[in-house]
Amino acid sequence: MITLPPRNQTQPYTNNNFTMTKFHVVFISTPGIGNLVPLVEFAQLLGNHDRRFHSTILIINMSQRPIVNTYIQSRAATCTNIRFLHLPAVDPPSPDQYQSSMGYISLLIQNHKTHVKSALTNLMSSESDEFNSGRVAGLFVDMFCTSMIDVANELDIPCYLFFASPATFLSFMLHLPTLDAQIPIEFGDSDTELSIPGFANSVPPLVLPTAVLNKKGDAYSWYLSHARRYTETKGIVVNTFEELEPHALSSLAMSLLPRVYPIGPVLDLNGPAQWHDPNRYESVMRWLDNQPTSSVVLLCFGSMGSLSGPQVREIAFGLERAGFQFIWALRDPPKSQLDLPSDPASVDDILPNGFLERTCKLGLIFGLVPQAKILAHPAIGGFVSHCGWNSILESLWYGVPIATWPIYAEQQMNAFEMVKELGLAIEIRLDYREGSDLVLAEEVERSIKHLMNSDDVVRARVKEMREKSRMVLLENGSSYQALGALTEKLVPKI
Repeated sequence: MITLPPRNQTQPYTNNNFTMTKFHVVFISTPGIGNLVPLVEFAQLLGNHDRRFHSTILIINMSQRPIVNTYIQSRAATCTNIRFLHLPAVDPPSPDQYQSSMGYISLLIQNHKTHVKSALTNLMSSESDEFNSGRVAGLFVDMFCTSMIDVANELDIPCYLFFASPATFLSFMLHLPTLDAQIPIEFGDSDTELSIPGFANSVPPLVLPTAVLNKKGDAYSWYLSHARRYTETKGIVVNTFEELEPHALSSLAMSLLPRVYPIGPVLDLNGPAQWHDPNRYESVMRWLDNQPTSSVVLLCFGSMGSLSGPQVREIAFGLERAGFQFIWALRDPPKSQLDLPSDPASVDDILPNGFLERTCKLGLIFGLVPQAKILAHPAIGGFVSHCGWNSILESLWYGVPIATWPIYAEQQMNAFEMVKELGLAIEIRLDYREGSDLVLAEEVERSIKHLMNSDDVVRARVKEMREKSRMVLLENGSSYQALGALTEKLVPKI
């Protein structure tokens, strides 16, 4: 048996006549917590799977996203084969250059190309420690960092796409240029449902991302631009697994694309407790410990999700009428287009009069909560979710059924897939848009009662998928094999 020396020793590893050549992989993510977390966990997974690989994650700093820096600090203290490298600041895009947050983010990332090239060049030219091996085996970019494909090409580094959303959404993005040519009017104005490879059912236009429902906006142009570049990569790594999305992955495999590697579920099941308020975490867990199994419904809309005052009040009335114990992560809307929602200074101002007093023994209301840790608790029996893909994978991992309440990005399509394609969630709404019609208290009440029905067929399917989501990561599981194929592809041919 070969014993390897400590990880901080200069590479390559050597044991008698055996030398383990080390390879360096570099990652860059959109500066958002929902984008960064799965990318970091994938980098960790890659290094754990094959100790030849160590990683550097290039960080684009954004002052409006302090939660990102807090997360990085916590992960840097625990990751042994990953280094976080903050890129120098650049001048932010001026207001006349963008109309949407997507436009701003895409331009901000693009403005970092010079710094990314410099960082990669330094990594390739230095051999001073284990993170500077001189062998950069690949650059992984996320779905909105496609401008960095140019940098990889300039430096002759293989470039891969890390796609943190489902295979169905990848299929949609790859098909978007075709839809753009086929349908000259706004998608939302069409009465015809869309045929999209990767979806077994026709897709209603109103479940498309908000950004693509306005072709005149710059967000739509950026979506098209990013989508067109996906095929320029050497491979596409998707945070999903064969048993969850067989139809979508089969469709992608039959197309003329770079190879798709479904290596998920990639999850951070421990990190959030480290960067959320520890006092809040402890108080939630103590309360849950006193609740019966599967008796509590969690309502959480993600780090970027918030709802209007009128909608919050409808939820409150619906929760009260449903009568189930609950934990509700309630957040104030962002103050500007680029800001994140914030924890409310006082929930009394936005909830119905007397609600807190009437429900004081029924539930808890907080700001942002450690979602994965709460879902892991046996008292949780249902999850009213915004249907971000990370949240969906967490709910499946713990066998907690979802009631769909999408808000932004691709969440409407995720909700459609979960309800209509896979039968793994119940519908509150599939095409909800904040600022449109309200989901009334009666609908909230009815949906929560359905969600918490212990005999429901959806609950049984979710429990079955829970077991599958764990099996795929074991040796010989589908995701384990896909990750092995990827690592072999990453090893430079000598």
